[in-house]
Amino acid sequence: MSLRFMKRKYHKADPKVVSGNLEDTIRFIQDALGQNEDFVTRRFHVFGHFSAVMFYFAKMVNEMSIKTDVLKPIMHGPPHLDDKDIHIDELQDVLLNESIYHSDAELENQLATLVEELLGGKTMIAVEGLDHAILIATWKIPERAIDEPGTEQVVLGPREGFIEQLGTNIALLRNRLQTPGLRVQSKKLGRMSHTKVAICYMDGTTEPELVQEVERRLDNIDIDVIGDIGYIEQMIEDNQYSPFPQLQTTERPDKTVANLAEGRVAILADGSPFAILLPVVWNQLYQTPEDYSNRLLMGNFIRIVRLIALMFALVSSSLYVAFISFHPELLPTDFAVAVASGRAGVPYPAVVEVLIIDVAMEILREASIRLPTQVGTALSIVGVLIIGEAAVQAGISSPITIIVVALATIGSFATPSYTGAFSLRMLRFPLIILSGMFGLYGLVIGILYIFNHMLSLKSFGVPYMSPVSPGNAQGWKDVVFRFPLWRFVKRPSFLDPSNRERFDQEETKRLSRQPSHTRD
Repeated sequence: MSLRFMKRKYHKADPKVVSGNLEDTIRFIQDALGQNEDFVTRRFHVFGHFSAVMFYFAKMVNEMSIKTDVLKPIMHGPPHLDDKDIHIDELQDVLLNESIYHSDAELENQLATLVEELLGGKTMIAVEGLDHAILIATWKIPERAIDEPGTEQVVLGPREGFIEQLGTNIALLRNRLQTPGLRVQSKKLGRMSHTKVAICYMDGTTEPELVQEVERRLDNIDIDVIGDIGYIEQMIEDNQYSPFPQLQTTERPDKTVANLAEGRVAILADGSPFAILLPVVWNQLYQTPEDYSNRLLMGNFIRIVRLIALMFALVSSSLYVAFISFHPELLPTDFAVAVASGRAGVPYPAVVEVLIIDVAMEILREASIRLPTQVGTALSIVGVLIIGEAAVQAGISSPITIIVVALATIGSFATPSYTGAFSLRMLRFPLIILSGMFGLYGLVIGILYIFNHMLSLKSFGVPYMSPVSPGNAQGWKDVVFRFPLWRFVKRPSFLDPSNRERFDQEETKRLSRQPSHTRD
């Protein structure tokens, strides 16, 4: 191969861009990144003549791809250019379009951007005489296998969940939502971490103003490190001091796709196996994908059981305290006598007794979560049995109190949303105190205050109690009971979607008729 190399004349170098002087570029990159064991600086000659250098972080790239798709072809050159002269002005185009085999290669001349992309896992090539460097997406960061979500398990439904790699999570969404309307916009947040964040929505369905508001709030985030999706959640929610979550997090791609189809926005962050869904309303806290995978009657039965468990988690302990302390006459006589005999040796009021046992249960729950799985399982079962029996024998608590607190704890476990269950656990304590001070009157005042607070909440402009308040007939089809799927003709109106129609009207009428059978 016959090559000609002609040097260019350079004016005073701009410290912010690649000047074409290879040594200046090497010096800037090495000064910016410092001495690192895993940082590779590889000098070589392009086509055997042009001096060049390659930079990458060894533990973040696919080194085999670098050797076969990048380094080898640009050191030897393309065979069809043998015996042809390549001018320095043509070299850049030849490298990018005829030599490098990798599909994702681009030019960049901003030195700060080059450093940022190197830290993100790309490979950089600088050539003497070229005022642009080449960035190649050769990253290969280790990732765990796609597994069943740990926080949202179902009996009927998909078993795959998000992982920490953003690209894999987006691929899971596109696999389930194979439509050109799916839009994915990316941003980088965090002055030090430069965490890549993806905004996913359905073009033509999601309200454009909602997408703009999401982008505005994300742009206002000014923090050094985004360690998890929870950092973003705290920065963009409407009321940070409310016990109720105004955004929903999920590990499930199928749940995310269902919400995108309704007109919501999903936010994913690199390094987090969760997605944020917004806006959120209160009835999403007790709904699961299994409600829609199950047959109608089965799904509704499970949902009613879940709602009863939710009420147990919130008010069972408070009702017990109110009845024992202020309204024993409301209890059946035999039951009241049994409760009184059980509490005969307890030295303090019912409200103090319930608070002690409730706090002990929360401590056991937290300890079982933080310990290794095998030890935590043993602690959660054996610990509760032993401590409960010991508390009764020692006269610290009565058997009925242990049962009531256990019902409240189990009820919180039945709530599918972790943040929703946590809000119920927190609100249980002030309700117990109000019941201990004022009886049923205090309990009613506390519940009214909670409902009043929920009515005042909004999630990205959507009232938190929608579709109950403000009311919407179409939305009521999926609040307490779930109607048949073919009855969901329109998308939720409180999301103000651009396209409200879910089903064709004629198709809906056909589905509503009784099916005909050949044998009939």
